[in-house]
Amino acid sequence: MGMNMQKMMRQMQKMQADLEKVQAELGEMTVEGTAGGGVITAIVTGHQDVKEIKIQPDAVDPEDVEMLEDLILAAVNDGLRKSRELSASELEKVTGKVNLQGLPPGLF
Repeated sequence: MGMNMQKMMRQMQKMQADLEKVQAELGEMTVEGTAGGGVITAIVTGHQDVKEIKIQPDAVDPEDVEMLEDLILAAVNDGLRKSRELSASELEKVTGKVNLQGLPPGLF
C-alpha cells in the first residue's frame, strides 16, 4: 500500500503543478463578450478581469444613456460567462472529470 500512496502523491503533485500552470495561462487568455450585435465588446481574461470595453460610436445616443448602460452590462456579463467557461474547460484538461470539491484545503 505504501507504493500506491507514493504514486498517488506524485500524481497529485503533478496535477497541482499543472493546475498552477493553467491558472497562470488563464491570466493571459482573453474572451470577448458582446451585446447589441457587436456594438459593445467586453474583453475579459480567464481570471474574470475585465480588461477593455469597446463601444462603437453609433451605440452612443445622448438621449438614451440607459440603453448604453444596459448594453455594457450585457457585454460584460457575456464576457464573464465566457471567461468562466474557458476556465472550466482549461482546468478540466488537467483534472479530467475529477471533482476537486471536498478535498482538503490547500491541495489545489
